[in-house]
Amino acid sequence: ALLLAALLALASSHAAAATGVFQVHRKFRRAAGEEGGNITAHLAHDVSRRGRLLDAVDVPLGGLGLPTDTGLYYTKIEIGTPPKPFHVQVDTGSDILWVNCITCDKCPHKSGLGIDLMLYDPKGSSSGSTVSCDQPFCAATYGGKLPGCTASLPCEYSVMYGDGSTTTGYFVSDSLQYNQVSGDGQTRYGNGSVTFGCGAQQGGDLGNTNQALDGIIGFGQSNTSMLSQLAAAGKVKKIFSHCLDTITGGGIFAIGEVVQPKMKSTPLIPNMPHYNVKLKSIDVGGTALQLPSHIFETGEKKGTIIDSGTTLTYLPELVYKEVMAKIFAKHQDMTFRSIQDFLCFQYHESVDDGFPKIIFHFENDLGLNVYPHDYFFQNGDNLYCVGFQNGGLQSKDGKDMVLLGDLVLSNKVVVYDLENQVVGWADYNCNILLQVEANRFLYTAGCNLIFIPEGLN
Repeated sequence: ALLLAALLALASSHAAAATGVFQVHRKFRRAAGEEGGNITAHLAHDVSRRGRLLDAVDVPLGGLGLPTDTGLYYTKIEIGTPPKPFHVQVDTGSDILWVNCITCDKCPHKSGLGIDLMLYDPKGSSSGSTVSCDQPFCAATYGGKLPGCTASLPCEYSVMYGDGSTTTGYFVSDSLQYNQVSGDGQTRYGNGSVTFGCGAQQGGDLGNTNQALDGIIGFGQSNTSMLSQLAAAGKVKKIFSHCLDTITGGGIFAIGEVVQPKMKSTPLIPNMPHYNVKLKSIDVGGTALQLPSHIFETGEKKGTIIDSGTTLTYLPELVYKEVMAKIFAKHQDMTFRSIQDFLCFQYHESVDDGFPKIIFHFENDLGLNVYPHDYFFQNGDNLYCVGFQNGGLQSKDGKDMVLLGDLVLSNKVVVYDLENQVVGWADYNCNILLQVEANRFLYTAGCNLIFIPEGLN
């Protein structure tokens, strides 16, 4: 009890988106010679991310999914004729694909990520066209024809995120190029027409040069998403998956059906804007936590969300306290220190041997195994920090939510089957062969996005 009280006091003192392949990297990078990197950036990002969530193809990945390395996954896609490269954030919590447009006001021209930024020019692509407000896509997006619409007016979009960042512009259609699985790990070139946003103005963090990208590719459930469009055209199944590797870096993000490894699944909660699932209970070290029955109820600003766009894991305060007490039950003499708002400690042995495994139990008897190397991250020699956060201290609106991010989803194949409205996962080494449809094998090392064609055989 004294250990938990001290730990919580230390914490509270700092609180107030055919098979195709796209290269994927992590966004936040450690500065040369910097111990652990700027891990505070992950807390800042997650706070913004939680604001976005509350505000209502196979892709091999690159980078290293740890708070001490990079913070967001991004990939290179090619758009237009001739094709030009764009680096976009991969986001399971939003819907549309958008890239910065040639006419963009206040768009960054340089990036601290060491990539060359690109502005999309509809007139520079022979396959590009502007979507007018009287076209079916626009009417479907807005639930009917917009007032004052004429054939000469573009279909505009505007998104304001909960963190205050904004993107506005208009929709265009063009050709999206990708690598497509053709058999035995080989790929061939493929393309499909998609409608996406041409960003004319960005505000807030989206205009920040330090981690600037060309746009965002959303893998949400809306019909406006790239995945939904390709599925509607019969090119892919409405299924995607990822395997994020925090051990050697890289991984994969796949569009299409994965047949191996086999895995159980749990239903997605209907009529929810994100990937909400029903969490039933939590075991720590083989013992179920004794929690009130209402603690995991679903509803507005309640329940459990699976989100690869968030780095850490956030738990309601009562759950957080119980989990932390069980984790450190055998280490009552542990001395903690705060490093950039994270709880950290020195440990000279294997954390997997010295700390308990945690299992999150979901509906349909699906368990999520979270090992000590998943919920701790190393931040220097024999220095470990905790990847769980007290949601009650981070966000008033999200204080009753469980948000499961990259760290606990890493080193697993996670499949989002939107055709059957389920999500599932299995522990997996993200550097070995992954079996997709019709016994084709896909090698996951590297940093590309892969598409699995509909009816591959």
